[in-house]
Amino acid sequence: MAVWQATQVKELLAENGFDSSLVYIKSEGDIDLVTPLYEMGVQGVFTRSLDVALLNDRIDVAVHSMKDVPTQLPEGIIQAAVLKRGPVNDLIVFKNAAAQNNYSSLTTHLPIAIGASFTVATSSIRRKAQWLNKFPGHIIHNLRGNVNTRLRKLSEENWDAAIFAQAGLERIGLRPENSLVPDWMLPAPAQGAILVVCRKDDEFSFETCQHFNDEDTALCTKIERDFLRRLLGGCSTPISGLATVKNGHIHFEGTILSLDGREKAEIKKIVPVSETKDLGKIAAEELLLNGGKEIAEDIYHATK
Repeated sequence: MAVWQATQVKELLAENGFDSSLVYIKSEGDIDLVTPLYEMGVQGVFTRSLDVALLNDRIDVAVHSMKDVPTQLPEGIIQAAVLKRGPVNDLIVFKNAAAQNNYSSLTTHLPIAIGASFTVATSSIRRKAQWLNKFPGHIIHNLRGNVNTRLRKLSEENWDAAIFAQAGLERIGLRPENSLVPDWMLPAPAQGAILVVCRKDDEFSFETCQHFNDEDTALCTKIERDFLRRLLGGCSTPISGLATVKNGHIHFEGTILSLDGREKAEIKKIVPVSETKDLGKIAAEELLLNGGKEIAEDIYHATK
């Protein structure tokens, strides 16, 4: 997936008349495939190695899945471009057609069937919390590795389903037939977006990448990440946020859940694009005043 994303940037650079080459660097999150993400000191676990290479002049730009990037970039590194966003949703991949039919039966008969037996795999605290909020009592297993590894584990283990990012599977043509987008699951802030960063003092690389910066995606992901940052969250916290541009307005929806999924606070706002300054922060403040503060404090103490 990382190679696919970097290749997209390489091709965009070529379209604008700039030659480039790929440098392959493994992240800590790619090397340790056993430890759950929430035990790894998650902030920057997928980006630190590239940050070091960038600051040491080994590379000129770094390409990231934006949802993996800490809301505060390291000193000396700046955002150079955000590519036009791909699919933003999560995707449930079922072990087989029988498991998908079982899930369909569960959702049809809610709330009667919420306690029925079903086993799901994911390494995401956010996905786990949202799943347990809808299906309390279901069994969640940890699942790490690249896309191919996780698909293989799903086929081998006695699980009913696993949760992926829709963009991750569809971009590389690996979305299985037995899969669906859960319309009740809100994505992670900046999910489906690709971020390019460069050194703060590298004006040439910054200006070069601005050729393919998508302004709508940059605006929406900024709102989502401002929301996440105000809630003191990272990719190890059950915080979701999605901003979209529709008819000159930003439609924003955000949630925070307790780690076990039992408690949930949510916020929805629609504002003109011209009035989006600090929207993410404002939405977070309103959420905190309407049930989110207690949940956030419980998460903070539980993860310390």
